[in-house]
Amino acid sequence: MQNNLIDKQLVETIMSQCNVTDLDEASIRDIVKITNLLEKATGTKFIRMEMGVPGLAPSKIGTEAEIKALQQGVAQFYPMLEGHAELSKEASLFIKNFIGIDLRPEGIIPTVGAMQASYAAFMALTECHKGKDTILFIDPGFPVQKTQLEVIGKPYITFDIYNHRGEQLEAKLREYLDKGNIAGIVYSNPNNPSWVCLTETELQIIGKLATEYDTIILEDLAYFAMDFRKDLSRPGEPPFQPTVAKYTDNYILMISSSKLFSYAGQRLGLLCISDALFHRKYEHLKERYHAEELGYTITYKLIYTLSSGTSHSPQYAVTAILKAANEGKLNILSDVKEYGKRAETMKNLYRAAGFKIVYEKDGTEDVADGFYFTIYYPGMTGAQLAKELLYYGISSITLKGCGSDREGLRACVSQVGMDKMETLQERIKRFEKDHRPTNA
Repeated sequence: MQNNLIDKQLVETIMSQCNVTDLDEASIRDIVKITNLLEKATGTKFIRMEMGVPGLAPSKIGTEAEIKALQQGVAQFYPMLEGHAELSKEASLFIKNFIGIDLRPEGIIPTVGAMQASYAAFMALTECHKGKDTILFIDPGFPVQKTQLEVIGKPYITFDIYNHRGEQLEAKLREYLDKGNIAGIVYSNPNNPSWVCLTETELQIIGKLATEYDTIILEDLAYFAMDFRKDLSRPGEPPFQPTVAKYTDNYILMISSSKLFSYAGQRLGLLCISDALFHRKYEHLKERYHAEELGYTITYKLIYTLSSGTSHSPQYAVTAILKAANEGKLNILSDVKEYGKRAETMKNLYRAAGFKIVYEKDGTEDVADGFYFTIYYPGMTGAQLAKELLYYGISSITLKGCGSDREGLRACVSQVGMDKMETLQERIKRFEKDHRPTNA
């Protein structure tokens, strides 16, 4: 190793300080901490690919509306648990305009980011039916959701969708659902970290089985409409954001303002419960939480005790953003398409240095260029590669840590602006010089 930027022993020392021995087992925040300490110790700014922090400025429509709300004194008042009425109204219209489904405003609850949405949903779904307490993840996926289940003491199982696309998905899902213990099924679409998108056939299969087995789908739309192969930005016009909600009533959607609107710091997400589920009564919920309706339990038992509502002023911000989108005054994709350009450039740089794309195909199509992509280097495990790249000033997380069966890394493009591509290229070339086979 002659071209590394960071001393190997320093990496070992700092990993040890952070109690990390295997990068497959490290959380995203573990990698953030390790990278921060390496930057501080060396003065070298890393190419940060480990955390999905929005890399674009927040919507001015949102910040101006939030400032106005604060100036008018909303900070004085506790927010209602069910949220700002105008937010739910605009969110319902947004869902109609961009997903193409009808959802009453009462079922749309603001949460402290989509993270709280999934946490509260898990606490409810795993208590709806006695004996059905297990969550099934269609992986790879967002690893912190599994940590949430560990915290509340509920079991989960996972499988990697890579080898079960299309019609094959039905048999794989039945394999788990036939056991009778699955309370809910979770996936992100587009997917974090692989960026694959479920097809209409796959969504139809999931919806059909959700109804047949009376299990609830928790659809994570953190990267709403960001499959840039289609223009999903025109309100009220197809194509719409694909969703399982077209094929079952047993669904809960999670919509984030973090990525699409770059409003991550104010921690506001939307937990969207189907009309059929919101007032549905479950006897076991009554035993566990002394409330039998799902919507009431999530709102007035779980969200109430978790955070007593969601911060007031960001609700006004997101209301204004959604209203502008609904009225066609804001194109929801015009800014975030930048992520696709970055991904295309970064993929080309890695490929030129001998790296391969792990999740390369989305059915018969190439995976879209978006917020994430996946890479591996022949002959290395994901954990080995993640550690090796630290020596060259590049941070990432492993696919194993995201529930994947495949070796490799998740690369997030959000913190790698086009002004950093030259630096990235130089560091990848350093890696290549030290790792290319001599006969290559």
